Amino acid sequence: MFPRRSIVILASLFLLSAITLTVHQIDKRSPGFIGNLVPSRPGKEGQDEKEIEETTGPCGRGIAWLAKLDLKYPISYAQREIIVHPTPGLERKSMTKITEPLFPQPKQLLLDKESRLELPDCQQEPLVLEVPDTPTTPVNASTMHFGMATTLDRLADSTPMIERWLAHTSAKLFVVIITPAANEANKKPQPPTPKQLSARQSELRKRGMDITLLPPLQHDESYTETYFSLIRILHTHRSPGTEWHILIDDDTFFPSLRALLSTLNPYPANQPHWIGALSETWWSVARYGMMAFGGAGIFLSRALAETLNTYYDTCTGEMHPAAGGDERVMRCIYNHTDVKLTNLQGLHQMDLGGDLSGVYENGRFPLSLHHWKTGRNDYPVDKMSRISDVCGECFLQRWRFTDDFVVANGFSISRYMGGVGGGGTEGIEWDRPEETWESRTVEESVNEGTWHSLGMGRKALVLGVEKVQWRLVDGGREGGEVVRQVYLRRATGEKGEGEEGEGDAVFVLYWRRENDEDVGKKNKIGR
Repeated sequence: MFPRRSIVILASLFLLSAITLTVHQIDKRSPGFIGNLVPSRPGKEGQDEKEIEETTGPCGRGIAWLAKLDLKYPISYAQREIIVHPTPGLERKSMTKITEPLFPQPKQLLLDKESRLELPDCQQEPLVLEVPDTPTTPVNASTMHFGMATTLDRLADSTPMIERWLAHTSAKLFVVIITPAANEANKKPQPPTPKQLSARQSELRKRGMDITLLPPLQHDESYTETYFSLIRILHTHRSPGTEWHILIDDDTFFPSLRALLSTLNPYPANQPHWIGALSETWWSVARYGMMAFGGAGIFLSRALAETLNTYYDTCTGEMHPAAGGDERVMRCIYNHTDVKLTNLQGLHQMDLGGDLSGVYENGRFPLSLHHWKTGRNDYPVDKMSRISDVCGECFLQRWRFTDDFVVANGFSISRYMGGVGGGGTEGIEWDRPEETWESRTVEESVNEGTWHSLGMGRKALVLGVEKVQWRLVDGGREGGEVVRQVYLRRATGEKGEGEEGEGDAVFVLYWRRENDEDVGKKNKIGR
């Protein structure tokens, strides 16, 4: 991955026999990296992470947290501090060109497993990025009532993600807890007891989520029948201020309820509205119909929810047993109203296979995401969206730098090996998503699969050759005001990110909001 011309052994300079650090000069087109790092005293054996972090000097940050990432050593490491400058009236762009490099110093640092470093911020000026001035505090979403059906175990898996968008918003979530399917380990699963539901509900509410756990209306319901019963349940638990009844899956994620409420504002709740998203794949639309696919969220206005509740028993009796939950909603609406679907851009069903980088890296702000736990391509959306604590709706916003790096905020840092202009005769069409995903096509259809949803795409680049990608693996608050993002490129793996014998590569971005001390000394960039 990197040229191997060693120029200095930092460990000898600092007389630390326990630390092995090697700095290499690298070519501009090398995928590797970068550091202006000062070694500090190794932590004592047995010190925990918190204690080790506190041993660093005032000008730096510790890296004891790297231990939890299960890295392959020696690793290459680089970091940058970013200050966001919220700018009223600034429009969020799909891509913003920055007239400086993301990582200015062309050096790579190799760090072995026993090394301890202090990483001084004061030796490199922070990067200042202007972002739209959007709030970072929870919105009052009391007009929204959500409903889902899932098992207690799946709810536990999804809780960190649900907490990110639901907590402290006054929105209500009603969860029907179903009995898990039988398997080899549990051939006769039992439904949870009222005591179990009550205990779990209390735990969730202590975390700031207004969640009510309920048993199914009928003990012998199928999952799809339980899903459709959410129409009756949400109607029963409505309040005078409820405007939207929203059906979701346990892996539906909303990056911003504030943005969602703003987008729904033009649709009066006292009029019948059925709002959602078609599947991204035309094959699914052709098979299942022009409906709101459930994973993206099914939004029923108060007026339409009232009508569907009136026809609830009739619709239940009309349904084919094999009909899915969202299909049942569609059939009830089509059979008993003249309401048609409003297909809302920004809601995502994510019915795509393979690598979804092309969706997450397209620079558009999503209103909903789905299928974030998809096997080997898990997407930690709770950690990915943590950046919103600093800069509001800058999640997945893109910046392009002069050293050929592109940041898709919260998802990836990518280096384009032919240059961000694409090299050769063709430039990269940044307004078109990179077609990294897999989708089924419809025979004899002119739609090649995703044109109706994602637009015309561009050919996927070869990872490791034309494009090198570091994916976000961790993100969280540090010291209250800073969000730390950790991006990782594995040395080897199923997708062949690196080469045999190399260690992992880690990039870290420290984001914070501009404060009074920064005023007057900042150099605004990307205006």
